Amino acid sequence: MNPREIVAKAWTITTREDVLRKWGFASAFCETIIKTQFLVYQGWILYSYIILKNHGEFFGTATKALMDLPIWLTILIATFAGLVMILEWLFPHFAKGAIVGLAAKSYRKEEMKGGLVLAVYNFFPLFAVHQLLFVSSITTAITMCSFLLRYGSVAAIPGVIIVLIAWMISNILEFFWVFSEEAIVLRKVGIGAAIRRSCKLVISYLGHIVFIMLLLFVIMLRIIANLLMVIIIPGAVLGIGFLLALFLPPTISYSLAALLGVGIILAASYLFAYLEIFRQTVWTLTFMELDQLKDLDIIDMDGKPAAKVANEAEEQTA
Repeated sequence: MNPREIVAKAWTITTREDVLRKWGFASAFCETIIKTQFLVYQGWILYSYIILKNHGEFFGTATKALMDLPIWLTILIATFAGLVMILEWLFPHFAKGAIVGLAAKSYRKEEMKGGLVLAVYNFFPLFAVHQLLFVSSITTAITMCSFLLRYGSVAAIPGVIIVLIAWMISNILEFFWVFSEEAIVLRKVGIGAAIRRSCKLVISYLGHIVFIMLLLFVIMLRIIANLLMVIIIPGAVLGIGFLLALFLPPTISYSLAALLGVGIILAASYLFAYLEIFRQTVWTLTFMELDQLKDLDIIDMDGKPAAKVANEAEEQTA
């Protein structure tokens, strides 16, 4: 299929398969919460530095507030918050295997079952691949730079430069590793083999510039929408909370603002689910189409692959 047909087929699968969107929604919901928490944390840092002038720490303030509560309630809240944060961090990696595998099943017109099995059995290799390029995330890079600027002292500027260089290199590598997830899930190969296969496919078909630009446009569309919604969500919640506090008791106004924030996050996650499923399905279908083609470094020698001819020559020499 050509790029236009792949994109059209990917969108059809995205809008047709309910089970695929459920996995996408759960993953997008976790990612949206993480990014919202990241923005709130960075906003608190800026507020404490610029307005409060006391260089306050978010976690220090939160810990102090928890210490004022009964010990059992403090332990309960801290445990629950820790489990939620771990789940938010791990679940998108967990769901990736199910999304890739179910998209491939839909493309092959197979029964849409086995999402949980795909998620469980592919979690560790997918998680490992993602962590190899963890610096490629803009939120991770900003967090590391913020930490260095606050605590790095003399080494702050060199550290920020190193992080930015690592971020650029990671994004370049991520481009060449774009099919590694599909190779792990669909070919059942190890991490090293998946990375090598991805690099080979990207280099072999790099001339499809229109196709690659189209995929990059889809990725940029998701990133822009993600950034806009992450900025809008906490801003809208805080603004409405302050507005309601003008004529309602603080407890009621902040409770209503929190409920509204949850509703906005759910709506945003529903939109992100479509974008994420569509983006991932495009890459999955592309891998399936390219992987079935003959490798460009394989040369037929009298009807035999070059590798087989070389092996026969070695056997005759021996």
